[in-house]
Amino acid sequence: MPEDVGGRMWTQAHRLAGALRRSTLRCEGVNLFLADGEAAFQEIFHVHLHVIPRFAGDTFRIDAEWRRRERVELDAAAAAVREGMASAARLGAGPAPGQ
Repeated sequence: MPEDVGGRMWTQAHRLAGALRRSTLRCEGVNLFLADGEAAFQEIFHVHLHVIPRFAGDTFRIDAEWRRRERVELDAAAAAVREGMASAARLGAGPAPGQ
């Protein structure tokens, strides 16, 4: 997806989140959820961004392995992301392989 199109999609999601909060619907907060790839639970293979109204006590959950990471693991992950960003810049900031 072109970067400008992605930016417009997030802008519309932000507007929709504000509208949900101002509406009469039960909405105390909002999650924005974008699943990119099957491993990320993408089931419909076109881009779409979920705008999920939230409230205290709701049952919506995204389960993950929540644990404190060791500094060396965090540093290695940050270095890998930096390399991915540098690679994207060298290639013209297109999508990752297989996207």
